[in-house]
Amino acid sequence: MTDDARDRAEKRFAAIQRAPDIKLSDKEQKAKSISDNTARLKALRLAKDAASKA
Repeated sequence: MTDDARDRAEKRFAAIQRAPDIKLSDKEQKAKSISDNTARLKALRLAKDAASKA
């Protein structure tokens, strides 16, 4: 990756990291909460499966 491309990528990444500071619309907020809950449930399911195999 060239230095210019890397700089652009790092700036974009930094902007994404600051994104939680931005106010989300109601629709985006609901979608995020559903996504977060799904990720949490998946993690619990995988932990349960790993524990039952052990």
